[in-house]
Amino acid sequence: MQRVLVMGCSGSGKTTFARALAGRLALPYVSVDRLFWQPGWREPDKEAFAARLMQAAEKPAWVMDGDFIRHAGEFRRARAQAIVWFDLPRGVCMTGVLRRIATTHGRVRPDMAPGCPERFDWDFLKYVWTYRDVMRPRLAAYCASLRADQRLVVFKTRAQAGAFLASAGTA
Repeated sequence: MQRVLVMGCSGSGKTTFARALAGRLALPYVSVDRLFWQPGWREPDKEAFAARLMQAAEKPAWVMDGDFIRHAGEFRRARAQAIVWFDLPRGVCMTGVLRRIATTHGRVRPDMAPGCPERFDWDFLKYVWTYRDVMRPRLAAYCASLRADQRLVVFKTRAQAGAFLASAGTA
C-alpha cells in the first residue's frame, strides 16, 4: 500500500493509527485537519482547500488522515489504493474526544494547524455525537464506490486496528 486514506469519526483513534501506519510503511503522513484549519480555527477558502488536498493526493505515496469527502473526495478516493475506516461506536469516539481535550487543552496537537489549540467546543461535541446518524451514511456510500483494485478495511474496535497495525509492513 502506497496511498491510504484513514477515515472515521473524530476520537476514534484514526490519527494515532494513521501516524503509526505511515511510520510502519515508511510513507509520508498527511493530516487533512492541518491542511484545512487556519489560525484561530478559521475555515479556509473551499477552493484553496480542495487544491491543497489534490496537491497532497497527487504525490506518489501517503497515509492521509481525515474525512472532508466534499472537498476533493472523489479525487482522493480515485488515487487511494486503500481506505481504512474507523467505524467505532459513538461512546468510544466521545470518550476519545473528551480524553484528548482533557490531555491537550490549550496546546496545538502535531496533526493540527498552527494557531489552533485544543479547546472545548459544544458544536464539535455535537458533531461527534451525531456522526453515526449524519456522517456515517455518507462515508458508507463513499466507500461503496471503490474499484475492484482498491481495498477497504473496516475497524469496529481499536483492538482490530492494533492487530492490523502490528502486521502492517511485515508481508
